[in-house]
Amino acid sequence: MQLWNSKTLLLAAAALDAATAHTTFTNFFVDKAPQGDGTCVRMSNIVNQATDPIRPPTSQDMACGVNGEKGVARVCPANAGSSFTFNFRDWPDGSQPGSLDKSHMGPCAVYMKKVENSAADNNAAGPGWFKIFEEDYDNASGQWCTSKIMANDGKLSINLPTDLAGGYYLVRPELLALHQADKNPPDPQFYIGCAQLFLQSSGSSVPKDTVSIPGHVNMQHPAMTFDIWNGPKPVVFPQFGPSVYKSGSSKRDIETRDSQLKQTIGLKPAGCLIENNNWCGITLPSYSTEGGCYASSQNCWDQSKKCYDSAGPTGSKGCKNWESYCTSVQQACKSGNFNGPPSASSFIPAPPSGLAKGASNSPASPDNTGSQSDDSSKPKGETPTTPSSSGGNNSAKDGSTDTCGTNGGLKCASGLCCSSHGFCGSSSDYCGTGCQSGFGKCSGSSKHKRAHILGRAHAHLKEWKA
Repeated sequence: MQLWNSKTLLLAAAALDAATAHTTFTNFFVDKAPQGDGTCVRMSNIVNQATDPIRPPTSQDMACGVNGEKGVARVCPANAGSSFTFNFRDWPDGSQPGSLDKSHMGPCAVYMKKVENSAADNNAAGPGWFKIFEEDYDNASGQWCTSKIMANDGKLSINLPTDLAGGYYLVRPELLALHQADKNPPDPQFYIGCAQLFLQSSGSSVPKDTVSIPGHVNMQHPAMTFDIWNGPKPVVFPQFGPSVYKSGSSKRDIETRDSQLKQTIGLKPAGCLIENNNWCGITLPSYSTEGGCYASSQNCWDQSKKCYDSAGPTGSKGCKNWESYCTSVQQACKSGNFNGPPSASSFIPAPPSGLAKGASNSPASPDNTGSQSDDSSKPKGETPTTPSSSGGNNSAKDGSTDTCGTNGGLKCASGLCCSSHGFCGSSSDYCGTGCQSGFGKCSGSSKHKRAHILGRAHAHLKEWKA
């Protein structure tokens, strides 16, 4: 029995549009420990639009993204002062490398909001958000915050405040790409998501300086039209929103309640064997008869269907493992082995890798201002300056894969477009308005990713029909 249903195929085929040099927040690490793809993360349930930016900045989706008012089942714990690392991907399921296109330069921020229940619906948009991190242009290194994220394999690390009151929170990373902000009309591109968190803390502080989201910025703010390409140096970016909360400052104290000391909501279910996003495959009922065996097998397949139905942009890897386990249970029943269920140990995937000790994605400074940690051994992200045409440019046999046109004079490699600002790429940001036709193609975005993802979908469809 195969469960490659229509939604499974849609997840594969629709990944084309979710991989067009944009990005999305897919998973996170607490004190370097991975929490799992999509686990405790509110993200778009529209798979083919999962990496799209939020427009306009006054949209309700600015709080936690598309579908951001819908809570997910799991809530992840962290301690006050813990390191917290967000991971951004161009391909939400991690099937291809990359986090964000090099042209998508701009500032970053992280906000938190205290809520009664992180897993509840309709608690994202509105007042109560406070900022715990911000970074824009680092004049010393010549990099925007997003460029550092690109060089750091899509990761942004911060420290959670040390004195916040314990309890349930939403944690919201905010990336702003300004590569199209100089257009008419301007197109600032926000990339938003939210993590559901239970903060284990003996503190009692709640920041006073809070804002409503949406509402912390609008199109009249100078940040929305900031020209990253032609602005003066050193760069002085007009930050928006509240000032960054520093432990012990601008706060009010609240009385600690028992509900804030121990997590009771969003826990990993007992008997959870295999996980996928916020779904858990639960231990099957034991049996010793033929009827019990087939009942347990059906229970397994019922759980498998729920897994695939709940799978989002980060994929269904765990569902496939569970499906294989269900097949083994079913085969045991067919062979007359009515004592079980069999062990699932061989179907449980290896745990995801944590962050290496001392890795470049270590947290930012304790007050979460200034710059995030960066590994100077990695290539730096692109900066809005004009390099010479000699040296420093990546190239294929038939042309550049980096800068082009007015930004160095080179032609792009076959199949790539040269953007209005002189970078080679294949998305609409390169192939659309202002594309330099003398230095590459300008016939719309490339479909090379479509061929890859549809090939996978067709292969799965063939397997399913078989």
